[in-house]
Amino acid sequence: MRIARRGAFANHVRMVKDFHHGAPRAPGIVADLADIRAVDVARFGGKNASLGELIGNLSSLGVRVPAGFALAADAYRQTLGAQGLDKAVADACTAWKRGEPVGPIAARLRERIAAAPLPSDVADAVRVAYRRLCEEEGRRDVPVAVRSSATAEDLPGASFAGQQESFLNVSGEADLLMACRACFASLFTDRAVAYRDAMGFDHRHVALSVGVQRMVRSDRGASGVLFTLDPDTGFPRVVTISAAWGLGETVVQGSVEPDVYTVFKPLLANPKVRPIIEHRLGAKAERSIYARGGGTRRVASPPRLRHCLVLSDDEVLQLARWGVAIELHYGQAMDIEWARDGLTGELFVVQARPETGGRRRDGAALTSWRLLERADPILEGVAIGQGIATGETCPVRDARDLARFPDGGVIVAPMTDPDWVPAMRRASAS
Repeated sequence: MRIARRGAFANHVRMVKDFHHGAPRAPGIVADLADIRAVDVARFGGKNASLGELIGNLSSLGVRVPAGFALAADAYRQTLGAQGLDKAVADACTAWKRGEPVGPIAARLRERIAAAPLPSDVADAVRVAYRRLCEEEGRRDVPVAVRSSATAEDLPGASFAGQQESFLNVSGEADLLMACRACFASLFTDRAVAYRDAMGFDHRHVALSVGVQRMVRSDRGASGVLFTLDPDTGFPRVVTISAAWGLGETVVQGSVEPDVYTVFKPLLANPKVRPIIEHRLGAKAERSIYARGGGTRRVASPPRLRHCLVLSDDEVLQLARWGVAIELHYGQAMDIEWARDGLTGELFVVQARPETGGRRRDGAALTSWRLLERADPILEGVAIGQGIATGETCPVRDARDLARFPDGGVIVAPMTDPDWVPAMRRASAS
């Protein structure tokens, strides 16, 4: 792959510095990702607008993004309107304002939306786009990833990442249409409702687009997450890459301890050096693979995979350079998901969004902690973030245990869940 010099990256950024402005581009209820740009965020959501932006502006720098198409947010509005569900959403909002519990009302709303058929013209447009993707791939029923893309995603000071559902290894027109409806319904997960309330968003004014991408065969390869800073400290001069075997949901959901690689950004443009600061081997105890009949399943990683690094140095540097190119294009730190195809060995970017955690920290300061006393550990695990804390330990096996969680306590769990965020904010450590 040809890597442009840092100066070329900077020139590229100057050329596209105003890419966030202008008139919407992509027409129709369904559009190829390649025809979508950042100006289309109101119609295609933050995730799809970002993918289209990458395809249209960074392909020339070697950044690979899987092909696909997107269903506009108008399809969500038309589906709700045709079934009278817009009134159900308004009634739910009124009930929540009265203080009624979110859970039961949101569950009923999700069930009704998931069961609502798409309008015939919308369903036909999805079928046509999927058939075209299958023709381009030269096979029938190409497996795709079906991802939610909310129109209020990833704004300054707010991140909606992970609050709506994505569905992997979806094959066939019937299952694709079902997954689109399930994405629409996921706009009303308990976590998403609570977050929009906390951030002051009106549930009636947020809509959802759906992105459909060809699956990268990372079930037979690897995947992970890349930050163009240190996500724990906000230090901006490094790229931090996490990697694990199989599909990326294990890394995104935090259910495995991945390998971690740290790269020093200022030296990436120098071809005479390989500025990888750290390789940290993770346990990678399990991996996510295709399930028979669609979807995914978790299996234990064999010892030979657990005890070796996922990425070569060349792959680490390639991903880091892509991360720098994407960061320069957007003019801000980025949170990027990547995947490696196990059949071809090719690397791909499958999502890219502004990083919203590190920007709230002082990236010029590096803080370290040390224990003043030593003791024999009684339990070891992966911490969320960095620091030292004390508090009453509280084993949490599922959300029901959080009812008795004390303020300032320490969450001890096999795996945390994004829906636990309200309790985690009250915790001294997790």
